[in-house]
Amino acid sequence: MIKINLICLGEIKEAFYREAINEYLKRLSRFASIKIIELKENVSRTNAENDVLSALKKDAVEIKKHLAGHTICLDIEGKAYSSKELANHIKNLALTNSEISFVIGASNGLSDEVKAECKEKISFSKMTFPHQLMRVIFLEQLYRAFTILNNIPYHK
Repeated sequence: MIKINLICLGEIKEAFYREAINEYLKRLSRFASIKIIELKENVSRTNAENDVLSALKKDAVEIKKHLAGHTICLDIEGKAYSSKELANHIKNLALTNSEISFVIGASNGLSDEVKAECKEKISFSKMTFPHQLMRVIFLEQLYRAFTILNNIPYHK
């Protein structure tokens, strides 16, 4: 069984997001060992570029402590996959890796340092999503990928 880490910045405050996350974690448990690593987000005090970069740099230090296995960050500039393509990509990664770590940034995104540290970048859309919602979207797509790979009638 593959081990998947989801490294996230910021906590989930809304109950409806937590419920959705827990539901997908329950569904995914039959296919993979999933661990969510929730890190405290360093928030910039202002929108000044130096302040934002300083916060991202502090985030990067914490994120890098948890990167393991094949590392992938979710980034708008990454490669886009269809659900079936993502399923096949995960299948291929699992052939040579026992562990995959995915990274979701917070409101300021991810530092260039973290992006460079990851082996690849994946984009779920050219649109920007709240990082709390992205966690739900990611887990749903991961569940969809495993149902595709196991011929379970969920994907349409």
